[in-house]
Amino acid sequence: MTHEEISHYRLVAQKLYKTSLCSPQEVVKHFGAMQAQDYAMAKWAIGSRCDSSEKEIEEAINSGKIIRTHILRPTWHFVSPDDIFWMLELSAPQVKRFTASAAKNFGYDEKKLNQTNNSIEKLLAGNNHLTRNEIMQALGITKTGSDDYLSAAIMMNAELDGLVCNGQMKGKQITYALLEERVPKPKTQLSKEEALAKLALRYFESHGPATVSDFSWWSGFPVTICKKTLNAIELQLNQITIDNQQYWFKKGLLDQDNFRESVLFLPSFDEILISYKTREASFNTEHQSKVFTNNGIFKPIILENGKVIGIWKRTVKKDHVKIETEFFKEIESSKKQILFEGIKSFETYLGTKSVIE
Repeated sequence: MTHEEISHYRLVAQKLYKTSLCSPQEVVKHFGAMQAQDYAMAKWAIGSRCDSSEKEIEEAINSGKIIRTHILRPTWHFVSPDDIFWMLELSAPQVKRFTASAAKNFGYDEKKLNQTNNSIEKLLAGNNHLTRNEIMQALGITKTGSDDYLSAAIMMNAELDGLVCNGQMKGKQITYALLEERVPKPKTQLSKEEALAKLALRYFESHGPATVSDFSWWSGFPVTICKKTLNAIELQLNQITIDNQQYWFKKGLLDQDNFRESVLFLPSFDEILISYKTREASFNTEHQSKVFTNNGIFKPIILENGKVIGIWKRTVKKDHVKIETEFFKEIESSKKQILFEGIKSFETYLGTKSVIE
C-alpha cells in the first residue's frame, strides 16, 4: 500500500464515497466524534457524507439526535446521544485540566465552578434553552475581554461535567440546555478500559488506515495508553506496515474495490485532515501553509482523488452562495469546469445555486 492508496481507503472509511444511504445521526455515530467548532462548516462535514440538506441536519441537531459539546480535546465536537455519556466520562478528566487552568486565572476554583454549575442547572431546568450571554447575565458575570475567556471556561466546565450541551438554535445564536433533559442517562457504565477500547475501535474503523500516533492525537490520550488499548483490540482490526509504520483499519476495507474519480469540496476542520497527526497522505507538505495555519486553523479544501489540490471559500448571499477558489497549481479552464462539478452537492445541500468566482 502507498500513501496514495491510504488516501483512497480513508475516503471509503470516512463515507466520502457515499456508497450507502445514511442519516446525519448515523454519520456522526460512525465517526464517534466529529470536530465542530465552525458550526456552519461542521454541518457540511455531515452533509458531504449523506444526502441530507442543511435544514435536515440542523433539525437533527436541534432535536437532540446529534449532540454538540466539548469532548475529547478542548474543542467542539458532534457526538451521538448513544455515546455522549460514556465518552464524557472517559475524556472529561483530561480536558478539564485546560478549563480548570483558565477558570483559575479568574479566581474560579473547583468549589466555585460547582456552585456556578448549580446556578446554571436552575436556570436551564424545564427545557429552558439559553445563550451563553443570557446565562452569564443571569449569573451576574460580566465579560472579561474580547474573547470572554471566563464564560467560555465556565460553560465548557459545565459541558465536561455532563450538565449541559447544545440546545436549540435561537435564530443564529447557539444555546445551552441540560444534557439529561435532552438525552436520558444510561443505567450501565463502561469501565475506562472498555470505553478506551470502544473509542479506539470506532476511530480505526471510521478513519483507518491510521497509526497509533494518529489515534493519540485525535483522542487526546497519551501514546502509551493508546498502544496498550490497541493491543487489546488488534484482533478486531487489520494492519499493514509502510516505511516501518503500522497502519490499522477495519477488517474487509481492502476488499472494497470501489475506487472512483472524485472531486470533493470539503469544509474547514474536516475529519479527512484534522483527525490525523501527520497528513502526508493527503497533500504535499509544500502546500501546508495554505491548508492550515501554524495556530491550527484549517481551511476548506478541494480534494481530487484523495489529494488536496486547493482551498475554497463560500459567502452566502440573499439568493445564491458565492464560491471562491484557489488552486495550488495552474489549471486549464476546461479542467476547472470538470472540477467545479464537485460543488453541485453543496448547492443541493444548501438548496440554492452557487456562483463561482
